[in-house]
Amino acid sequence: MQATSTVDSPPTPTDISSRSWRRAFKDIHDGLRQRQLWAHLGWQDIKQRYRRSVLGPLWITIGMGVTAGGLGLMYSTIFGQDPGKYVPYMTVGFMIWYFIQGCLLSGTEVFIHNEGLIKQLPAPISVHVLRTVWREFLLFLHNLVIYLLILAIFQPPVSWTVITAVPAIFLLLLNGGWVVLLFGVASTRFRDIPPVINSFMQLLFFMSPIVWPIDVLEQNAGPRAWLAQLNPIYHFVEIARAPMLGTNQSWHHWVVVVAFTVGGWLVALLVLRNYRARVPYWV
Repeated sequence: MQATSTVDSPPTPTDISSRSWRRAFKDIHDGLRQRQLWAHLGWQDIKQRYRRSVLGPLWITIGMGVTAGGLGLMYSTIFGQDPGKYVPYMTVGFMIWYFIQGCLLSGTEVFIHNEGLIKQLPAPISVHVLRTVWREFLLFLHNLVIYLLILAIFQPPVSWTVITAVPAIFLLLLNGGWVVLLFGVASTRFRDIPPVINSFMQLLFFMSPIVWPIDVLEQNAGPRAWLAQLNPIYHFVEIARAPMLGTNQSWHHWVVVVAFTVGGWLVALLVLRNYRARVPYWV
């Protein structure tokens, strides 16, 4: 029997490791170019939620209005606050919180819930990330109607500084991107992460100055009030809420948010580079 020898063929130019920065950035670039796809899917998510409903997505606005009116008047009495100042404070805080909460909770299941599309549709995984962030932003825009009503009813001292809310919301969107991407990949690999995040969301809500005013904490906690600065949600809420209500704002909130934006995207891009190709197998 004649023995045969085999010689390894040299690697071809197409044999490029999936773990490359080029492919990671190409995934994001291709995802952004497919705007019609993720924009349509995001809007369909909202329409599907309120299918056969008479008012449709208007229930999002109605829900926010009921929450702002009911809880605002109740908690203003509990905290001894002026309803004219407290209701706008709490309402805008809820609007921003719902967006943050939506990105966190939806991000943990973004790839798990889209298993069929990921396995059948040859699209960048960033499409599903953009779809989720776009959907949560649409919900935020629906709630923006209540903000306009707040301006008409309570007339907070809003000035030209309200335009700084635009870059603040842009930063929220940027951070929503890396949150959904990072937690989406991690949760696809480790299925214990979604229930853990769900368990801590209520605690995170009550630890953030959404329903309780920060000045009340400073009056009652004294030197311990600085602990609120350790909560990143506080800074994300404050950079958008302060200009939307015409209140004073410290520059350090922007520093913290920009630092989280840069650091978060660096970690998310590293995860995208190393584990992008494994997501279809993990789901």
